[in-house]
Formats: sequence, structure tokens, C-alpha cells
Amino acid sequence: MIDQIRETISRLLSLFRRDSLDRELDEELTAHIELATEENLQRGLSPEEARRQALVRLGGVQQATERQRESRGLPRLESLLQDVRYALRALRRSPGFASVAIVTLALGIGANTAIFTLINAVMLRSLPVTKPSELWNLGDDRFGGGGGGFVDDVSAYSYRGYEYLRDNTSEFSNLAAFQAGKIDLSVRRSGDPRPAEHHFGKLVSGNYFQTFGVSALVGRALVPEDDRPGAPPVAVMSYRAWHDRFASDRSVIGAVFTLRGVAVTIVGVTPPGFFGETLQVDPPDFWIPLHVGPLLNPENPQLNRWNDFWLYAIGRVRSGVQIPALQAHVTTEWQHWLSDNYSDPRYRRNIHKQHIVVTPAASGVSWMRDNYRSGLRLLLVVSALVLLIACANIANLLLARGTANRTQTAMRVALGASHLRIMQQSVIEGLVLALLGGIAGVWIAIATSRLILALAFRGADYVPITSSPSWPVLGFAFLISLIAGLVCSVAPAWLASTVPPADPMRGGARSTPESSALPQKSLMVLQAALSLVLLVGAGLLTESLRHLERQSFGFDTNGRLMVSVSPPTQYPPERLPEFYRRLEESLTRIPGVEDASYSLYGPMDFNGWSEPVSINGQEIVKPLEHGKWPWENRVSANYFLTVGTRILRGRAIDKHDLPDSAHVAVVNQAFARTFFPNQEAIGRHFGVEEPAHSGDYEIVGISEDTKYANAQNDADPMFFLPILQEEGKYLDTAQASEQLATHYLGSIQLRVNGQPEQFEPAVRRVLNDVDPDLIITAMRSFSQQIELNLTYNQMIARLTTLYGLLALALACVGLYGLSAYSVARRVHEIAIRMALGADRARVVTMIVRGAMTLVAIGLVIGVPVALASGKIIASQLFEVKTNDPLALGAAVIVLSACALAAAAIPARRAASVDPMQALRNE
Repeated sequence: MIDQIRETISRLLSLFRRDSLDRELDEELTAHIELATEENLQRGLSPEEARRQALVRLGGVQQATERQRESRGLPRLESLLQDVRYALRALRRSPGFASVAIVTLALGIGANTAIFTLINAVMLRSLPVTKPSELWNLGDDRFGGGGGGFVDDVSAYSYRGYEYLRDNTSEFSNLAAFQAGKIDLSVRRSGDPRPAEHHFGKLVSGNYFQTFGVSALVGRALVPEDDRPGAPPVAVMSYRAWHDRFASDRSVIGAVFTLRGVAVTIVGVTPPGFFGETLQVDPPDFWIPLHVGPLLNPENPQLNRWNDFWLYAIGRVRSGVQIPALQAHVTTEWQHWLSDNYSDPRYRRNIHKQHIVVTPAASGVSWMRDNYRSGLRLLLVVSALVLLIACANIANLLLARGTANRTQTAMRVALGASHLRIMQQSVIEGLVLALLGGIAGVWIAIATSRLILALAFRGADYVPITSSPSWPVLGFAFLISLIAGLVCSVAPAWLASTVPPADPMRGGARSTPESSALPQKSLMVLQAALSLVLLVGAGLLTESLRHLERQSFGFDTNGRLMVSVSPPTQYPPERLPEFYRRLEESLTRIPGVEDASYSLYGPMDFNGWSEPVSINGQEIVKPLEHGKWPWENRVSANYFLTVGTRILRGRAIDKHDLPDSAHVAVVNQAFARTFFPNQEAIGRHFGVEEPAHSGDYEIVGISEDTKYANAQNDADPMFFLPILQEEGKYLDTAQASEQLATHYLGSIQLRVNGQPEQFEPAVRRVLNDVDPDLIITAMRSFSQQIELNLTYNQMIARLTTLYGLLALALACVGLYGLSAYSVARRVHEIAIRMALGADRARVVTMIVRGAMTLVAIGLVIGVPVALASGKIIASQLFEVKTNDPLALGAAVIVLSACALAAAAIPARRAASVDPMQALRNE
């Protein structure tokens, strides 16, 4: 084994000493020939015969040289390098062919690499933490459900429940908890006279950074001692906030910041690249211990409620622990904890159904993974089809190139080159082309990735995804370059190796058989079929997006300004009426503001509040489809007028619905249909949560159905309550706290006379005058707000259209190339036809007919494939059928028209052939 390694190393090193070894070999052979010649002279031979006999005994100088080279080097590697050098020389001699081929492959490879960049970041990349493979979720990676803790697969926990699992599962070296979402923070450095700024924060357990194995870049990370009752409030700042907002000022460490009115000391800064456990837009800028949460939000003390399930958990599993056994253990412990805390028979009978699924957390929590999975897969398929069309184009070019070089190839075969050697050289040329295309494709991918990120996350201030190529992305680009090179070169290589040596050498170009064009025609049919599939898909998605944008949402977006704010939890409940009065009066005094309202959340503003309801003294109604409860919203007077939602029957909530007046509600049509089918809903009563509250609210109006969360789904059942009216007391403290939280506004709506964007400065001044700690988190026109909700659909539709047009362009280039090659190959035939009386129109018709016949065959194949492929994107469509005749017809017309234009140019060139000149050249 050692000798073999030494021999291999010696052979490899000889490649770098080839010139000196050749000189030494020449000297040795020369000396050997001279010695043999001298011996022959001594035997009485003449000088000429003596030298001839010496050469005969040696076996020939060139042959001996080759044998010696093979014995000292790596023949296969040398042959490979020789083919690479030959391919590069050939491409340099044909710059036009090389440029077209490299650009075509670069577009296909770049399109695929760009999509993979996003897939790698969203679905494959691990967290930038220590040994991410040791991290496991207590719950599935969707992290959904958990309301009340009573869902089959548990993902959310109360703080008391988390403590119990942390202290009773020794399989974890650390088990960290963190809130599901983010919290809005008003942030001001102590002593800074400037207004407070808006930042996002996250409440985490004290062992959060220890669990992830993340140390602070500056200062220190949170430790368990920071998360104790009575501990001084501290926080860790993100590197991005430290670098961008505070210019990497080290004095930030130890400084006191006011977060939501609470003095908090900054103890450290996270390392660059750390964005927390969740890949999301605008990640947290501050990580705060859980025990500081009640200070930030005194009206919602979730930490102290054992049955408020708001925390998620990730743990680092000890070495040697079996995951199935861990899953069974944590499930048992959770059921024990529920048994010890729940006494209500309605809940106890379902405790045995509670189950904790332990799932890998190397990638952390990614809502992007769930939201973008199907779309990214679709785009990957689309980009793969684009690459396949590009490969077909290059294969056609290589076939044409091989046909033009048939005489040279035949001569090589006649001189002894093997079929395998001919194939190897052709494949190497294709691989060299593909690798050069891959290098250019990486640059295209960088630009395309930036475009995709801008489309996918429009409206976000920051996304922790970079378009810069990483090693996995570069590896992917290299891999698909090799695959593309093989795909586009194997067929031309095989055809080149099967050329009979005698045929091309008899008659030059005129002897090229018609059958040699069959592979090229087949590839052209494939390109036309695949292009049609992509164009139909792009048409369906574009039509779906048009329906989404033009549908009736249930409100009027003209002249509306939507302002999202951080809930003013610094106000106790008894001060809210006065605060809301001052707010409304100040806003309506702005010139041009016709109406102002406020609510718990606004339409299509990425927020919502879902609650179980009790009807007419019954038990709590069952969840609706997909486990959802009806949506609850707290609104002010004039709300429906301001957002432009019609009241169909009864009345809207108005200024007379005060805390001490009769409690009323407005429901939408979906709510009335769901809970009062074939009955009059007005005058009926219902309540939130407990059956004892089923008479809390009387329905006084029915509004039209409106879409508040998802533009693609039907409107959900929804009820609206006056923001100032409070319910009776709840026995359950968690329910009481939740209802109290609904009285804090999160959205302000303005109906203005003019362009909504023009009112932004005045609104900011007014809100700052009313309360400087009322932080604006977003301000945009209603139309912009709806458009942001369609960002995902717009990204899919526009990228699919872009890739479809790219496929169309490649197919047309391929058809043009095939037609041009056909004209060049048939110059002799065309000249004879024209000499015998054929006019130019007939020649043009002949060339165009041949090209369009191929396109027609591609359409015949592509139409059923497109119809079948429509089922793949059915989930992405809105009010569009997969067999939509408009999309199919438009795709056929566009492809046919472009193909006709591509074929017409070579056809006109064919018609301009001078018969006498062409025949003379032949």
C-alpha cells in the first residue's frame, strides 16, 4: 500500500517536471542509440545500416518516448488535461459559439443557483450556534396551537409548565424557553433627549444563550441569575442594533436604556450573524429575561399564570440519549403536570391525549420554512426546466458543431482514435463550457437572489438572509454545472463517435445525411413543449394574482391611512377612556382628516385575535374548520365608516356605546351564517370564553364579510366589540387577563382627503404630542397594506413569469439556431430549387414550415403536459382553474408568434441565396 502511494505521488510529481524529464529521456535515448550504432559498426555494418538497426532494436524513438512517459506519469490525467487544453483552444477560435453557449448556460445555472440560495437559507441552513445538531424542539417545528395547552400535539407551554419540564427532564443539559413572537419596544437611552425609537424585543429564559452555546461579542450574555424574581432588569442587544443604531459604541455596555418605561441595563452584545432561534424578518434587537416581562406589561402578567401557554422550548440533548425514549418521558411528565393542575372534568378527560413531539431544532424555528416551502419547490422545478431548455440549446449547438467537424472527426478515427477517445473529448468540451457558464451563473445568481429577496420580503427593514454565495451554494452551482455539461454533451459526443470514417471524406458538406438533424429536431420539440408548460404556469399564476388584487376585500382602500402602533400598556385601564378621547380629538383636528378610528388591530395588518365563544347559555362552541376560533376585534366609534365596511343590517358601533351602556356587538355575515343558520342574528346574545358570559353582548348589527388575515381564503366568522366596554369578571385569571389586553389599541385608521402618504408627518407630530412613548411601528396607505399581504403571491407569479420569458427566449434562440443551421446545410439544395424556378416566397415558406412543424409538435406534446402540471400549482391559484383556456391560449399564441419571428430571419436569409454563386462554391 505504501509503495503504491509512493508510486502515485511520484507519477503526480512527474507532471510538474515534464520538460526536464523529457530532456533527460532524450539524452538517454540518444546515448542508447549511439552505443547500439557503435556496436553495429564494430560488427562491420555500414554507418546508415548500423543506425537503422539500432533504431529497429529500440522500437522507434517516438514509440519508446511514449512508453516511457506512460510508465512515469498518469496517462488518463494527462489525456484529460490535454482534452481541456484542446477544448479551451477550440472555444478561443470560435468566440461567437463560446459566448452564446456560456451565456445560455449561465442563465440556466444562475436561475437555479438563485433559487437554491433562498432554499438553503430558509430550509437547509443551521443556526449559527454551537453544535446545532444537539438542539431539539419540544413540539413540532410549526410551533402552532397551544391555546390552553389542549391540542393533540403540544408545542406551547406556560412558564410553570416549562419550569416543571426543565427540572424533571435530565436528558437535556439545558432547556431554554422563549416567547413565540416578538414584542414592540419603545427604546430610549437614559439622558438622550431624542424621542424613543421602535425596536423589537424577545423574552427568553436566563439559560437561553447557554443552551445555544452563544457567547457575547462585547460584555456578557444573559445567565440564569438574571432570570430570578427581584433580579435587576438587564438585556442583551443585537450586533445589528449596536452597529447600525449606536455606531459600535462600547459605552453601551453597562448603560441604562428605558424599554417601555422600564430602566434596563445593557450587559452585552450578540455576535454578528446571530438572529435568535427564529429565522424571520426584522429579528429582535433586544433579548430580555422572562422575569422582566411583568414590568414591561403589568396588565398582562403571563409569567404568573400557570395555564397561559405562551412559551416555546428548545433543549440541548445530552450525548447518548435516545430521542424516542426522551419523547415518551417528556410526554409522561407533561401529562403528570396537567393532572396536578387541572381539576375541571372537561379538561381532565383529555389529558391522556396530550402528546409532545420532539423534533430536530438545528435550523431553529422558521415560519418562513412553512410559508415558503411550496412556493420555493415550485420555483425550483421552474428553474430546473429553464436549465433543461438551456441544455437542449447547447446540445443543439454542439450537434451542429459536430456535424460541421465530421470530416476532422472521421480523419481522427481513420488514424486510430478510439470511439471512447472521441466521446471523451466531446464530453470534456461540454463540461468546460458548463463550468465557464457556472462561473458566470454565480454572478447572475447573486443579482437574481437580491431581486428575489426584494420581492419576497418587501416592506421589511432587515432580513437575516444574504445573497452572497456560501460554500453550499457554490457547491450546488458546481454540481449542476457538471450535470448540465453532461446532459448537453453526451448525445453529441455519442453521435460524433459513431461517424463512419469514409462517409464525410467522400463529399464534404453535401454528404451530410438528413437523419443527422433528427436529434436536433427532437431537442427543438422538447424546448417548445417545456416552454409552453412554463408559459401556461406563468399565465395561471399571473391571472390568479390579478384576481387576488382586484377582489372585493370588504372595505374601501381609497384615501385611507393605516397606522400600526405599539399598545400603550403604560396606561392602566381606568385611564384609557381619557387617552382615547385625546387621541381621537387630536387626529381629527389635522387638516384633511375626515374620520379617525382605532382598534385592537386593523384589516390586513398581519395581526389578529381569535377567541372561543359561548352562544345563548351553551357550552363553548367547538373550533371551526382547521381548529380556528372566530376572530375578535375591539373597535371605536366610526370604525366601519373609516375603513369603508358596510353595515348590512342593524347599526354600527357608535359613540353611545360607552362602558356603562348596554354591551353590544357587530358580527359579520360569516359569523351569522355559522352560529345562527336560517335565523335572525340581530338581538341574539353571545360571550367570550366561559359559558357564564354567553349573555354579555347583544348583536346589534351585521357587517359585510371582510378579509382581515388571508386574501386567498374566504372571510372567517368575526365579531366586533366596543373597545371601551368591559366584560364581567372571569373566574379564570388567564381569560380575564387576555380580555383586558384586548382593550389596548394596536391600529389607528384615518380617512383623508388627498394622498394618504402626505399626512404621515402630521400624524407623527400629533401622536408624539399625545404621548411620546406611543411608538409607531408602521404607517402606510391602505392600498400598500393590502399589497404587502400579497407579497408572496407577487413573488411567485413574477418569478415564474420571468423564468417563463427566459425559457421562451432560449427556445426562440434555439429555433433560430436550428433554422440557420438548416439553411446553411441546405444551401446547395436551395440553390438548385431557385435555379429550377422556385421563387423567394416558396423558399421562405419551406424554411418557416419546417421550423413551425417542430413547434406544432412541441405544442401537441406540451398542452396535455401543461394541463397535468397545473395540478401542481393548484394550491397557489385563486379563482382560476388549472385548465383556464385564457392562459393556455395566450401561451400558445405567444410561443407560436415568437417562434415564427425566430424562424423568419434565417428564412429570409435563405431566400437571398444567389443560386449561381452557391453552386459555384459547391
